[in-house]
Amino acid sequence: MRVATNAVVRRVVWITAALLLALLLLVIVRLPWAGDLGIHAATIERLRHDLAHPGNPLVDADTPSPYYSPWMLLLGCLAKATGLGTFVVLRVAALAGLGLLATGVWHFVRTLSPRRGAPPLALLCLLLLWGPGLFNWSGFLGLNSLALTVSYPSTFALGLSFHLWALLRKALRGDGAGWPAFLGLGALWAVTLLSHQFTGVVASFGALAMVLGARPWLTRAVLTRLAGGLGLGLVALAAWPYYSFFDLFEAGGGLEDIHRSLYRDLLPHFGLALLGVAALASRLRRDHRDPLVIFFALGATMFAAGGLTGHYSWGRVLPAALIPAQLAAALEAFEPTARVAARRAFAVVLGAALLAGAWTQAGTLGYVLPKASLPGPVAAKYKAPWPGYHWLTPKVRYGDVVLAKTFPARQIPAYGPYTVAPGYPDFFLPDQEERLAAVRDYFAPGTTRAERLDVLRRYGVRWVVQYPGDGGLRPDDPALRRTGSSGPKGQVLYEVRG
Repeated sequence: MRVATNAVVRRVVWITAALLLALLLLVIVRLPWAGDLGIHAATIERLRHDLAHPGNPLVDADTPSPYYSPWMLLLGCLAKATGLGTFVVLRVAALAGLGLLATGVWHFVRTLSPRRGAPPLALLCLLLLWGPGLFNWSGFLGLNSLALTVSYPSTFALGLSFHLWALLRKALRGDGAGWPAFLGLGALWAVTLLSHQFTGVVASFGALAMVLGARPWLTRAVLTRLAGGLGLGLVALAAWPYYSFFDLFEAGGGLEDIHRSLYRDLLPHFGLALLGVAALASRLRRDHRDPLVIFFALGATMFAAGGLTGHYSWGRVLPAALIPAQLAAALEAFEPTARVAARRAFAVVLGAALLAGAWTQAGTLGYVLPKASLPGPVAAKYKAPWPGYHWLTPKVRYGDVVLAKTFPARQIPAYGPYTVAPGYPDFFLPDQEERLAAVRDYFAPGTTRAERLDVLRRYGVRWVVQYPGDGGLRPDDPALRRTGSSGPKGQVLYEVRG
């Protein structure tokens, strides 16, 4: 009877994991827009037009950008070679990223447990074991968050990270792996860091944990090869031509305010993952050098240090604490050394936590089903994605400069135009503050007409997008001509005369 029950549970776990992956595949068809999708689309647009010197992805300036990563370069080559639309290419990126992530989780978990049910349960924990409050951010693997960011470089980098940890664990066992394996790991580490820097830090902490937790102790030969792989990775980071990776270490100051929210509402956002922390405590008792425990300790320490020192951008390392906790929760349900009664009790609590997490993120169904077809309580959890600015494209051409406030500026470059000021902090843009001030001044109520016209001339503005009440030049000003194009919530497109 017990064997039959276990078989049923395993089947339920496999089917549920498969259904969630199917849901994410259907999400990719729609590709809901929120967050940073605009800047990734803009990056592909710039690379499509000039692979060698794409310039700033958001504003008309010849500057480097950390968005020009190996992954985005590959997508840009795909767009240029095939002529596929940018959003089609982003769907290809989403398929590749999701596939890499799913296989990476399976690959890594298989190095931690031989149980066939461990990989799908680990995937469920990564997607659902979060908290009773919805939380979305790139690089964080909650189901709803992943649905919105599946086409982002962060998803690609996370998939690479899981494969990196798995391959590293295999290479560290004895003296079997030679120089090619470790040099390949170094290259893989560099590509991860270049593709999404925050996820690259998570990948680095995970790799360090695999090294510190390796059993038996590493031989001198393995350490030498490991150092060689690390050296190759550093050389690759230094040699990347599209931006200076090591200059990014000076960029934290402009990112702190954006990331302050990572330190708010920790229990509502991540409370269910505490079950994984309890599982980590059990693993620590069994093995003081358990790699998941070390991984968690590294991530939690840096996250706490960021909060204590005001370096809130360090909060992006939080997946380095969440991922090992979530994986530990899945593995604890299969732990052979635990008493049967204790393992069953833990499995029941874990199942309840996963159901709670699924309910929190049930609104994800709205990305593949009409809201009207969802049950009322589920529909209430659905948040409509951003509508986008495709309505500009009949008139606004590639390379045109558009003046708009911050929120529109995060989307407009996705279709090829530039904006006066970037919608996101840009460490490599030397006149960023002047551009931001120019946009503020144009819309400010006390700005004179001459000053507004100076902003339009200074930045070669051809179009203005604004909401009613934004300010700026009067709609009947002779310097503007209202076009027939209008967007949601009363947005209007004006052409700049002269």
